[in-house]
Formats: sequence, C-alpha cells, structure tokens
Amino acid sequence: MAADWSRIARRIRVPMGFVFAGVYLWLARPTFISMAWSLLLVLPGLWLRGYAAGYVKKNAELTMTGPYAHTRNPLYVGSMLIAFGFAAASKSIVIVLLLAALFAIIYIPVIRSEEEFLRAKFADFDAYAASVPRLLPRLRAAQVVHSEPDREQGGFSLPLYRKHREYNALMGATAIYAVLALRIFFKH
Repeated sequence: MAADWSRIARRIRVPMGFVFAGVYLWLARPTFISMAWSLLLVLPGLWLRGYAAGYVKKNAELTMTGPYAHTRNPLYVGSMLIAFGFAAASKSIVIVLLLAALFAIIYIPVIRSEEEFLRAKFADFDAYAASVPRLLPRLRAAQVVHSEPDREQGGFSLPLYRKHREYNALMGATAIYAVLALRIFFKH
C-alpha cells in the first residue's frame, strides 16, 4: 500500500502544487512587511535549489558533492524554504498547516521512493545515506568514500543549472510576489 501511495504521490505532487497555489492566493492576507520577512526563507530556498540543480546529474550518477554533501535532498529543502517563506508572507496559519500536511503526505513517500531507486541503482547509496541526513542539513560537508576511487568529483555546472531550468523557480517566486503585491494594492 505504501508503494502504491508513493507512486500516486509522485504523479500528483505537481498538480497538487497548482491546486495549493490557488488555495494560497485565496487565503493569503499579505502585508508588505510579511512579504519582506518572507524573503528570509524564500531567497535562501531559491539559492539552494539553483545551487543543487547545478550539481545533480539525475539518474546518471549519485551526486554527493556541493549541497548534496550536507543533505540528500537539497532541492526539496529549498522548496520547503520557499513554500514556508510564502506561507509566512500570507499571514495565514491555515496555509502553514495545510502546507505542512501537504509536504508530509506527498513528499515523505516521494523521498522514500526515490531513495529506494537510488539504493538499487548506486552501490554507494547506503554509505552516502549513513553519512548525509535526509533533510536537515549537516553544517560540515560529509566525506563519503566512493567505491569508484577514480570517480570525478564535480563542481557547480551552469549548463546543468540551465538544463534543469531552475530559473523557473525564480520566475515563479517573482510572479507570486507580484500577485501578493497586487492583492495588497487593490485591498486599499
């Protein structure tokens, strides 16, 4: 049953994000001050997602460098920072609670499913998982010993960032801030 839900969660996470965005915009009661404070989470979240996108070679290799040496899921951590930043901007406890429930119901099974895939595909995954936390980042980068000693340790790649189109997160965040600002402007 858990495997079935995990498969469903993977399929509905993006559409549910759009549904949640509609609910968010309906319930949000932002102020310019709450929007400014939200930047304390949104900007680091955008940076982390962009930084992680420049390292990951999805399904081709197990990425263990850059932000992946601190947390196994920097893209999801970045998404959570962005989402909870916007929740703070909304000034709605209902949004915060719905968001927490959405992440628990959708992303926990997705992360577990992805880890099963990585464990089956990459021999180093168990050693990596033992050294690097799933979500809460470690302050110092983990040094994972690779079973392939000659394996290239890549750095940030702008072409990878572009390939993953992570700039869309910045455009989306800008659009949400614009809509929130319009809500404030037309409320008065």
